[in-house]
Amino acid sequence: MRPGNFERERGWWRAGALIVSAAMLSGCSLASSVGSSDSSPSLTSRFTSFFSGATPGVTQPHSPTPSAPDVECPGVDIRSGASTMNLAAKAADATAGDLRYQLSFGQTARECVVQGATLIIKVGVQGRVILGPMGSPGQVDVPLRYAVVREGPQPKTVATKFKRLAVTIPPGQTHVQFVDIEEGLAFPMPSRSELDTYVVYVGFDEIGDKNEKKPPKTARKTTTRQQ
Repeated sequence: MRPGNFERERGWWRAGALIVSAAMLSGCSLASSVGSSDSSPSLTSRFTSFFSGATPGVTQPHSPTPSAPDVECPGVDIRSGASTMNLAAKAADATAGDLRYQLSFGQTARECVVQGATLIIKVGVQGRVILGPMGSPGQVDVPLRYAVVREGPQPKTVATKFKRLAVTIPPGQTHVQFVDIEEGLAFPMPSRSELDTYVVYVGFDEIGDKNEKKPPKTARKTTTRQQ
């Protein structure tokens, strides 16, 4: 895992501090791959047909870019401290018994395309939502943050994208997989040596769009009516 100041810049990466036991999670191992027996054919094919060669639970290294053989596509890494996220029934003094849902990542993949002077990175993630003791079937809000970071003595965020993914746990199930493919990470093509320092980070972002810059409010113009 490469060091960086991604957390410090905007406070995006915060994870819960609950300790979850295997018994509490109905015997589902948190270390198991998302490519387990609960994979539905449609979910699995959607992911693997586009991202070939991805390995569950393994960081994806640099690889040649199809449209530009001399350009290596930056690797994907799960952000430290943002690999899991716990949603509890109460905010203060929550215990394992208060857990409603736990979110975790499993498989990642990506591919790069060069269009003119722009590098576009398409990133895919596959993860799991697990039902806790206080949880119930229904829709779960999964906040995802994608970021391209130039690592080094002074790390810099090159491109970032936040999204909320609606995941539904059907009645009678204790966990469900989710898949997301982000296609909007684009930035000017850097030099080859600089591109070698780029990393694509993925993580859960419970702060989400609360820190996003909102456009300034436009002052209302008042018109005087002439009698």
